[in-house]
Amino acid sequence: MPQIFHPSFNTISRVSIFGFVFFAGLAGGIGWLLARSPYQTEQGVVKPQPIPFSHEHHVGDIGIDCRFCHHTVEENASAGMPSTEVCLNCHSILFRDSPILAQVHESEKNGDPIEWTRVHDLADYAYFHHGVHVNAGIGCTTCHGEIAEMPLMYQANTLHMQWCLECHRNPEKYVRPKDEVFNPYWEPESIDQLTREELVDAHDLQSRTQCSYCHR
Repeated sequence: MPQIFHPSFNTISRVSIFGFVFFAGLAGGIGWLLARSPYQTEQGVVKPQPIPFSHEHHVGDIGIDCRFCHHTVEENASAGMPSTEVCLNCHSILFRDSPILAQVHESEKNGDPIEWTRVHDLADYAYFHHGVHVNAGIGCTTCHGEIAEMPLMYQANTLHMQWCLECHRNPEKYVRPKDEVFNPYWEPESIDQLTREELVDAHDLQSRTQCSYCHR
């Protein structure tokens, strides 16, 4: 029986198969990198806000406690965003005529709330409760980064599930004394292993990786 295909087709077939595998792997790798890039996660991206609020100034320079603006952080799922009244606690007098604060006074005048842009925006299928974490000894900077050094707020971490699970698997690495939860300058190295173990026991911290904790 005469040969149907030329012998060179063997080489062409091998090159085609390996080429397909190579480019499929390359496309998968690019997709993986893209999913973890700031373009997708928005990590490190400063979003425009109606008012250029500086955590570096208010938290770092002045020393305002997180709870002054985020007043529901210890009880609710949401930490709460500062209302116009909260801003005016200071700025009804301080820098009242500054153009930067024009929208605050406009909000007071017309009764419309300030529409802040959400920086840390978890997917709808993920559940997070600020009160649970704060009362378990997990500090603000653990998730939000060095807020006292941010002129404008940005998302410090990826918020990917694997990032969350690192803490859920090893909570002892991140727990801190209750009176240090809102301290933006607290360092994990400031407590020894014995104190860390005592905090873990006091808060009944365990490795919690069941799906239902975050996906409800």
